[in-house]
Amino acid sequence: MNPPPSPFAGVPPVCRPDPYAGQRWTFGFPGGLTAEVHTRGARLHGLWTPDRGGTSADIVLAPRDPARTATTARYFGATVGRYANRIARGRFSLDGKPYQLTTQEEDGHSLHGGTDGFDTRLWEAESVHTPEWTGVLLRLRSPDGDQGFPGNLDVTVSMLVGRDDELAFSYTAVTDEATLVNLTNHAYFNLDGEGAGDILDHELTVDAPHYTPVGADLIPSGAHRAVSGTAFDLRRPLRIAEALARPGANGGYDHNFVLSPHDNETLRRAAVLYAPATGRRMEVLTTEPGLQVYTAGQFDGTVLGKNGTHYGAGAGIALETQHFPDSPNRPGDPSTVLRPGGEYRSRTVLRFGTRD
Repeated sequence: MNPPPSPFAGVPPVCRPDPYAGQRWTFGFPGGLTAEVHTRGARLHGLWTPDRGGTSADIVLAPRDPARTATTARYFGATVGRYANRIARGRFSLDGKPYQLTTQEEDGHSLHGGTDGFDTRLWEAESVHTPEWTGVLLRLRSPDGDQGFPGNLDVTVSMLVGRDDELAFSYTAVTDEATLVNLTNHAYFNLDGEGAGDILDHELTVDAPHYTPVGADLIPSGAHRAVSGTAFDLRRPLRIAEALARPGANGGYDHNFVLSPHDNETLRRAAVLYAPATGRRMEVLTTEPGLQVYTAGQFDGTVLGKNGTHYGAGAGIALETQHFPDSPNRPGDPSTVLRPGGEYRSRTVLRFGTRD
């Protein structure tokens, strides 16, 4: 007797070589989500999802020429590390020992892991395919001294599409010496479609009672502040254009939002992004304590996107789940220290749907 047919309708991951991207992996579910991931930078290069009428579009920004990820589009869709966000002057102390990281910003700060961070590396990849999930598992070894960080660090990142229209990012890392770890994905989203204009008419909700004030160099300038009565109160849905017009927003966000405390093990909602024009809705769930919101106010049309549109200010929005900027130098912030025998674990899920 033959077994019953499998209800699984997902597309097994397909791998194609690419001279710069390394490997291009494509996977998903017919009628639902389909993703494209590149092994250079463990990079989410594309994500197709239907609108309220059932028409799918790619909602992730990426350059037409993948080689541009080495320059002006460096972080588009990439896994960034060892330390996402900024460390002031690239300096920190761990167990009483000072460390100096490579720095690439004009003001001398370290950003997203340094001059040669994880976004520049070719990761090893293998396919994952089950009745409920399909995608890739990526691996990277970061050697002792890499960009100034101590310890040999072994990192894994999985990017899996679920049959319930979810994209799940799972991160793990182990080390042989005390070090810092803070990983995230740096995709830019436009729920109207990549290259379809700006995101100013999108509605944004962020479930954060506090935010991190920063100076002109985007380094934290003091204690966390309550969002109530400020430009950073996004606890109710608000058009991004309206939010950015508030006094204190200065025309754009590039700020860490401090989510409500929790156990760092359980997924909880961090944000919701909604595009009234197409009905697409993206819910962000994470185990991380913070969410960096960047509205791409510095985009100036330099990057030519996948469909031939130059990306101007507000062409997309990044919602980066992570620990806080410069937390190694801020003892009151959640620790990013990983020690031998321990395991770094982080999970973020993007849940998609539509509204009328």
